[in-house]
Amino acid sequence: MIGKRNFFLLLLGLIAVVGTGFSANARTFNDKLLNRPYADQRPWHLGFSVGIFASDLMFTHNGLVTEAGEQWRLEQPNYQPGFCVNGLFNLRLNDYFSVRFTPGMYFGSRDISMRDINSDATERQNIKSTYVVVPVDIKYSAMRWRNARPYLVAGVLPAFDVSKKRSDILQLKSTDIMLSVGFGFDFYLPYFKLSPEVKFCFGLSDVLQHNRPDLADDPNKFKFTESISKAVSKMIVVTFYFE
Repeated sequence: MIGKRNFFLLLLGLIAVVGTGFSANARTFNDKLLNRPYADQRPWHLGFSVGIFASDLMFTHNGLVTEAGEQWRLEQPNYQPGFCVNGLFNLRLNDYFSVRFTPGMYFGSRDISMRDINSDATERQNIKSTYVVVPVDIKYSAMRWRNARPYLVAGVLPAFDVSKKRSDILQLKSTDIMLSVGFGFDFYLPYFKLSPEVKFCFGLSDVLQHNRPDLADDPNKFKFTESISKAVSKMIVVTFYFE
């Protein structure tokens, strides 16, 4: 588990180290002839990616006070980095724009902390998820400078949780959809193109399962769900594409 502040510092450090390394390699390559000069002229091409991600849940509370005088507040105090792997289908539109389809799987978990503000009583729950994702992005690439090319991406990321649902304190819905925006660099190596990318994803829907018939006989657990009006997901993804 990594605190949110420490995670962002670690992420910035990782980006800086990777960026410095790739920049150094790019300068070396840029002193030579162009690698793969016609790579971006093909109408379509395939690839794959591996990466890490961290997901967050933003809770909106409704101020419920239970009959016992409890008022619960929920939060995700830290990040637990997950792992993702994707395929890649890239369709060229023109010299600067392309459409990317990157289906894949995300494996991760969230650690949720629950606290009664009146008594300081606490509960915790770890929610594990296995997502099948089908992102579709528009990619805008700047002009190529020898063997490096920066780009921006934006799109939608539908996600489907295929992990087995358990009767627990909180339960999340099986589907979510996010808007995504990010940036990256294409580095043209002699035998393939390597593209490190950072993407930020923002959920559009309430992912908390409010209808819980499985807790009909256990109202002491249902009070946590009743205390939340909605829960929205956020995610940051660091990916390395090989094309």
